Amino acid sequence: MPLTVGTAGHIDHGKTWLVRALTGVDTDRLREEQERGISIALGYAPLELPDGRRLSLIDVPGHERFVRTMVAGATGIDLFLLVIDAAEGARPQTHEHLAILRLLGVGRGVVAVTKADAVDEETLELALAHARELVPEAEVVAVSARTGAGLDELRAALARAADAAERPEGAGGTRLYIDRAFTLTGIGTVVTGTLWAGSIGPGDELWVEPSGLRTRARSVHVHDVDVLRAEAGQRVAVNLPGIERSRLRRGDVLVEPGFYPVTWRLDVALEELEPVPAAVTVHIGTSDVPARVVRNGRYAQLRLRGAVLAARGDRVVLRTETTVGGGIVLDPSPPRRLDPERLAVLEQSDPEAIVRALVREPVTGASLQARGLLAPADLARGLASLQQAGDWFFAPEWLDKLRASVRERLARRGEESPLDPGLPLAELLPAEPWAPSVAPLLQLERRGAKAYLPGAAPKLGDKQAAAERLEAELEGNDLVRVEDAELAAYLETQGSLKRVGDGFAISAELYERGRAALQTLQPITLAAFRDALGISRRTAQLLLERYDADGLTRRVGDERRLRAAHRR
Repeated sequence: MPLTVGTAGHIDHGKTWLVRALTGVDTDRLREEQERGISIALGYAPLELPDGRRLSLIDVPGHERFVRTMVAGATGIDLFLLVIDAAEGARPQTHEHLAILRLLGVGRGVVAVTKADAVDEETLELALAHARELVPEAEVVAVSARTGAGLDELRAALARAADAAERPEGAGGTRLYIDRAFTLTGIGTVVTGTLWAGSIGPGDELWVEPSGLRTRARSVHVHDVDVLRAEAGQRVAVNLPGIERSRLRRGDVLVEPGFYPVTWRLDVALEELEPVPAAVTVHIGTSDVPARVVRNGRYAQLRLRGAVLAARGDRVVLRTETTVGGGIVLDPSPPRRLDPERLAVLEQSDPEAIVRALVREPVTGASLQARGLLAPADLARGLASLQQAGDWFFAPEWLDKLRASVRERLARRGEESPLDPGLPLAELLPAEPWAPSVAPLLQLERRGAKAYLPGAAPKLGDKQAAAERLEAELEGNDLVRVEDAELAAYLETQGSLKRVGDGFAISAELYERGRAALQTLQPITLAAFRDALGISRRTAQLLLERYDADGLTRRVGDERRLRAAHRR
């Protein structure tokens, strides 16, 4: 498993010389850049362990002026190497560095007590004891970068810490927080950073967030070596074609699309070193953004003045003039209202509970994945607790409520309009993309474009007498005006009549006689059709128009022609 180790401590404590001794890298330029606040890391400095493994070493500035830069460099590391001068002991910023590491969840590492050759044995023993008291969970090794004493022991201690380190599973997609961006002649723009999650290879489609720039990786390097694929935990350099250096900044994130939200709010579980004020600077990844803190007990919503990219489980550091606390991101893209009950569920490690707390109405798996709440495997387990229709997932109780609402509307429709107890689906369901997928689960009968309760059938009810009068009137007249359009529609479905014109009806028997007459007429004219049936001109006109509408005939000038499908 690729791992990254970050060094912390003051330059005067021999940290730079120790880094040079461990890696063989010339650190003169690094020290100059750190003092100027330009660089936060060595970048591609491999640290080889006794068993042949390589760690990626990040050296961050230790001066109190650069604690902000130290936070950016420490994000994404798996182990720490804390450097303390044997003669001087821990400085105030050393304590702050340790606090920041703990807030970032970096609990494993090694303490190097440097300049062991420059002090007497008693002073060295006191320095080692103090270091063990300061960081009881870490091995403490005395070293001298000048003589080389203790370097092998230090490498062995780092190997043991690496054995115990675990890289938590992230939200799944590739994520690299950019700490440097520069241009190389003949190559173009290059960005560097620690790969937090996923992997990167040449040709991969990537987005730069929060700006939304799209690009593809042209080449990928790990420790100055061209690789086909870089893995999470490695220090990586990526060549990005088509993007000007001026469009990038430290704090931007190189991501695989579809896994992480860009957000202006973060819901977090707080960890306080001292009372957290209402205004802080939020450090996440390599970015730092002013924010307002809205609290409810140990939960808080960080309302940011600039957009960031985050995922559930990310660690944030909160600073004013000093580090006041930190937190774990519970929801990287929350609603504006802070809901402690919801956050208590999100703080759990139960994917089913988390998904059930978030999902009620239909959502797609892809949209949930893009919220950065769960790794793909955990999301799949959570989605299994929901009901599914096509690509849509929803709570079973939501479907039960929708089904009850639809059935209630259809029952009311049956009472109010017994002749036509159905309703179009478009009236029963909202115009949402999920509607066609959910409709089959509503336990309804589909008849044409309408939906009905199972077994529901049109009923005359109190219109029985009106139906009988209309049928009797049709027996004695070719054309009858019908005032009740709903009744006429019902009787037509029963085969008792045919509607013609606007509010008129003829008997079904006359309609069929007319169809037969069409086969005998050549050409079909209004007069010939009227005479063949012995009906009025008006009735003949309305009946021919009905045949046109039914697709039996086609009007050509003053004549009509029988369509081929209906010729005998």
